[in-house]
Amino acid sequence: MTASGYAGARLPGRPRSAAADAAIIEAALRLIEEGATIGELSIERIAREAGVGKATVYRRWSGKEALMIDVMRSLEEPNPRPAGASVRDDLVTLLELMRRRGLAKRNSALLRTVVTQMHANQELWRAYDAHVIAARREMLYEVLRRGMARGEIRGDLDLELLADLFTGPMLSRVILHEWKALPEGLAETIVDTVLEGVRPRP
Repeated sequence: MTASGYAGARLPGRPRSAAADAAIIEAALRLIEEGATIGELSIERIAREAGVGKATVYRRWSGKEALMIDVMRSLEEPNPRPAGASVRDDLVTLLELMRRRGLAKRNSALLRTVVTQMHANQELWRAYDAHVIAARREMLYEVLRRGMARGEIRGDLDLELLADLFTGPMLSRVILHEWKALPEGLAETIVDTVLEGVRPRP
């Protein structure tokens, strides 16, 4: 489910304006950039900053939590769809996106601020995990299941553990050890190293 789906179905009436959507999200980002915390923000304040009425916001999002999920999504690179040519290429595609998101966070003070504040709000972070991160996780599971079905990965391995083996090294550098380098080719190195250990034995 997308964040928009989480926010609720669009009400009948005039077509939704992409310009109004962008203005609302940009207003929220501008307020955060100026020093407002997510906890301090309200739909009224965001609407006023965007130059729209509260009803315009509520026609798009069910509340601040749903809006902030889309604010976070607006700062991130969209998810790619793995081509399905090989499990190795698909895993590299997904881990490379993680690497680029890590670099974006290091290079954007605004993104760091939003991520930090969302982490601090447990309810908001759980919603983000359920409606954004879960979709990424399921995409990874699909790739791994396909690799097992094709005989590219051993079929006796626990799927969640297998996913952790591939993503853990990248997440360690992106989240836990932000001072460590995220060089080009890191995704390929991780995937090739882990695949060596989880391929079917002759």
